[in-house]
Amino acid sequence: MVILFSDILTPLSGMNIPFDIIKGKGPVIFDPINTDAEVDQVREFDPEESVPYVGKALTILREEVNNEAAVLGFVGAPFTLASYVVEGGSSKHFSKIKRLAFSQPKVLHALLRKFTTSMAKYVQYQADNGAQAVQIFDSWATELSPVDFEEFSLPYLKQIVDTVKQTHPDLSLILYASGSGGLLERLALTGVDVVSLDWTVDMAEGRRRLGPDVAVQGNVDPGALFGSKDFITNRINDTVRKAGRWKHILNLGHGIKVGTPEENVAHFFEVAKAIRY
Repeated sequence: MVILFSDILTPLSGMNIPFDIIKGKGPVIFDPINTDAEVDQVREFDPEESVPYVGKALTILREEVNNEAAVLGFVGAPFTLASYVVEGGSSKHFSKIKRLAFSQPKVLHALLRKFTTSMAKYVQYQADNGAQAVQIFDSWATELSPVDFEEFSLPYLKQIVDTVKQTHPDLSLILYASGSGGLLERLALTGVDVVSLDWTVDMAEGRRRLGPDVAVQGNVDPGALFGSKDFITNRINDTVRKAGRWKHILNLGHGIKVGTPEENVAHFFEVAKAIRY
């Protein structure tokens, strides 16, 4: 699998939401959104106009890999994007977006609708330019209680899936939400093809909870790559055994941690490629 890395916030500039990524601080939204009037200023995203380089990069990648690997694109989910633009950047407590959700839900829903339409277009654009699968990141949805997830995230994820499947029925859609153990059954209701599990969920339990129709991705603890090669091998084999012989994409349960020995990353791939069912 070959992944085109393009930050999930890349579309914001094309939606009239200026931002920058500051070294040591992360993303900073210059004008956080909190009112109806500010939501009205948000434009729907036109990928061809705003990020043509993403399409070009995907086309080049697809030609280079020559179907020897799948080309994976990715986008941010509506609630996670809204969290960034309401909070003004990353957050520890998410108090601003929760204040908006619980005191002015109409404002938040209006913003979520714009992100939903825009991200559906973005997924379609990536597929049209060579992506064979697209992963949707709802990184901050797990800050919501289950009942609030059902209001502020689930319907918008489902709308993206339904819209994309109408035009690209064979495009595989993957959903990842870090720390999603309390929401697994609800993630499956989005209609995605694959749910990516983080390492805090036991793979066998995740399988049972998601049911037989949903493929799974993951979910070796990235920290395991600091262990010995035997330890890494055992963790990989444990994950594969629990996932079973079908509908499983072996992966880490999150991104690689800073300082991870490169030889251990190589060992992960070597063991993974050697697995035979």
